[in-house]
Amino acid sequence: MLKRKPYPILEFDPSPKAYFQPPGNNSYKNREFHERVVFCFFKDVVDQLIKKRRARKIAAFWSEMGEHPAYEVRAKGGKVSVMHPGIGSSLAAGFLDECIAMGGRKFVACGGAGVLQDLALGHLIVPTSAVRDEGASYHYQPPAREVAPHPKAVAAIKKTLAKHEVPFVTGKTWTTDGFYRETREKLKARKMEGCISVEMECAAFFAVARFRKVQCGQILYSGDDLSGETHNNRDWQKRGSIREKVFWLAVEACLQM
Repeated sequence: MLKRKPYPILEFDPSPKAYFQPPGNNSYKNREFHERVVFCFFKDVVDQLIKKRRARKIAAFWSEMGEHPAYEVRAKGGKVSVMHPGIGSSLAAGFLDECIAMGGRKFVACGGAGVLQDLALGHLIVPTSAVRDEGASYHYQPPAREVAPHPKAVAAIKKTLAKHEVPFVTGKTWTTDGFYRETREKLKARKMEGCISVEMECAAFFAVARFRKVQCGQILYSGDDLSGETHNNRDWQKRGSIREKVFWLAVEACLQM
């Protein structure tokens, strides 16, 4: 029997079976979904892949917002499945779980993050742990302050970035669901804790991957700046060339796993 805790989110159940399970997708009989999957948070990059015909639709996932397609992308070294995983820990965790049910085993996500330290726009961050200040991770791992990515994923990402001489930092990221509740006191506390970035999905990705025993890592692109007295957006969403480069680095790293 589930032991009652002071707060429901702390009542973790380790059972691998839930009331209903993530569905596999039977709409494509040839099961073209790949073992290696890149989650790309940059919709502009995904749109360009489609426009330039570098991406072929191979599967579809669904939410109340509609269809979330997955595409096959070819690169030197092989093929990967690529999709936008939605925004926020709950949706991203659900899509990761469904991708695993489809046969995905090795995952690299690439996306943006707010920075809590003085990092130039576009500088890359490789998270080595995530502070669990969101909800989804607590349904996949026992309560704890942090959760880590798979070491093989981190190693593949670091090796790829080093090969291309791309500057990056490693460290702790803060995953939160409440992007309008990043108060000054919380920012101060997370900085003192050692966090160098803030985003909405890392902890959920890492927790789901650990629960399902698959490999997952992430590349974060330094976006808006929260390290100063005032928020600086830095127009980070408009740096298309940097974002596209980050995507292809994620593809290469995923193929190395």
